[in-house]
Amino acid sequence: MARPPTMSARLSIAAPGEHPDFLDLPLQEPLAEWRLPRLVDIPQGTHRHVVRFCDYSGSLYALKEMPAYLAHREYRLLRHLVGAGLPAVTPVGVVDRRGASVDGILITRHLDFSLTYRVLLAEGHVPHLRERILDALAGLLVRLHLAGFVWGDCSLANTLFRRDAGALTAYVVDTETGELHAELANRERTGDVAIARANIARDLGELREEGSLPPEADPHETAAQIESRYTALWAQVTEEEVFPAGDTYRITRRLRTLNALGFDLEEMEISRSPDGDLVRLKPRVVEIGYHGPRLYELTGLRTQENQARRLLNDIAVYRARMESESGRDLPETVAAARWLDRVFEPTVASIPGGLRDKLEPAEVYHQLLDHRWFMSENRGADVGLGEAVRSFVEDVLPLAPNERSLVAEPPG
Repeated sequence: MARPPTMSARLSIAAPGEHPDFLDLPLQEPLAEWRLPRLVDIPQGTHRHVVRFCDYSGSLYALKEMPAYLAHREYRLLRHLVGAGLPAVTPVGVVDRRGASVDGILITRHLDFSLTYRVLLAEGHVPHLRERILDALAGLLVRLHLAGFVWGDCSLANTLFRRDAGALTAYVVDTETGELHAELANRERTGDVAIARANIARDLGELREEGSLPPEADPHETAAQIESRYTALWAQVTEEEVFPAGDTYRITRRLRTLNALGFDLEEMEISRSPDGDLVRLKPRVVEIGYHGPRLYELTGLRTQENQARRLLNDIAVYRARMESESGRDLPETVAAARWLDRVFEPTVASIPGGLRDKLEPAEVYHQLLDHRWFMSENRGADVGLGEAVRSFVEDVLPLAPNERSLVAEPPG
């Protein structure tokens, strides 16, 4: 009688000091057969592979079972995306197995405070949520294409979303079909967008069949919007502009438009026509964002782009008030340090521990500012920050779901 093949597993980990060693996991066994106390259920879409989630002291890790060559390929692609500052889940390690029917496992760090499209679309009270999801996905595709990355399987199911001061930021989860290039041709970009359109229609169609999408929401009409949103954003960040030589203010206007969209410029190519009457402007966009790096430089806070814009605006208001009260100019760096020490950190710290982890600190602060504004509007007078915090903690946060790691309820 033939002996069964020897089962063994070899684990390679990036940045081992930052993650568990996973030695307590039966990595040589099929994921579907695991029965461990640290396994948790996370709401997720459909997958072609088996995916399980493990909890290590509040930090969640996703393990995806797949052929080893695909696991290594996706691991390398994710490391490249994260290293380039693009929004993607963090790759942690790869498992090579011998004697298993599926011989590889990819390990990634679950994205804290992230939500699936199913969870977001279940929030029927959130206005224009479908539009925000499509805007976030179009923005993600533009950022990936600027970096020379073809996704090849963009879909709602392959994306996670984080709240971003009234908007959403989309993150890549699955890069199994992705490809890296020095630069993308138009046909590669449009082909990627066409795949996204078809996949989004499929994802929304499944929701409609389940009764989770309103009958009036047509999956194909909704999915078609991804093309127009992508095309408009791509034109904003890459299109050449020609204008009369005297209208140099348009250079500043274009720069501000790009900054408002969350992009900064690596360089800008400006050339005059032979007779000097026309100026041709061609931006070369860099993918680092604009407001996020500036906020980090001033305060050390890492946030989403729209959250950073909101916090920078709050710093500017705080700085203006301090200058008005003192009668002298206050450097932005000093104002930011004082705002962090006297406003932001004490405000976040005043929220009870049981409620503090429901949202990211920057998102909590953004929603608190919105709550304060609505209170002031209703009263017809400015409401102090302390009163707004008390009302926010009593009336708003208790009703919000815990989004740090949205664990599904165990089956009954």
